Amino acid sequence: MGQRAPLPRRRRVAYDRAMVRITATLEIPEAELEEQFIRASGPGGQNVNKLSSAVELRFDVRGSPSLPEPVRARLMRLAGQRLTKDGVLIIRAERFRTQERNRADARERLAELVKRATIAPKFRVKTRPSKGAKQRRVDSKVKRGRVKQTRGRPVGQE
Repeated sequence: MGQRAPLPRRRRVAYDRAMVRITATLEIPEAELEEQFIRASGPGGQNVNKLSSAVELRFDVRGSPSLPEPVRARLMRLAGQRLTKDGVLIIRAERFRTQERNRADARERLAELVKRATIAPKFRVKTRPSKGAKQRRVDSKVKRGRVKQTRGRPVGQE
């Protein structure tokens, strides 16, 4: 039998790298992300002073056109200490020894935080206890009071 011709390799589509996908309907363009590579703290031997393997990812939450307003507000509340006064979210990743893995880790953590912000909180519906529930509560309190009254010294003996 003759040899088959090798199949052409599929190329990754360029827009895959240009967006950070959060949900099926929400994506953040990479142009809105700013990465800075810094020296990581902690163990690493002689390498730790030579390589900048930690990543500091910055995302301007307040100025991002790709976030809907309710998501932006929830994200700013969720970010806490990671949000600057200017509304820039800073995520620092130094868990791994390689720059690539730290970069991926920072992006995953950003995506997870934004994903949590997309979930709208459920509003509590105010309810009132029923008349029967109120009566049962009072009855149990009266019963407990009677139990407590029976404790202590008997009346005739001292």
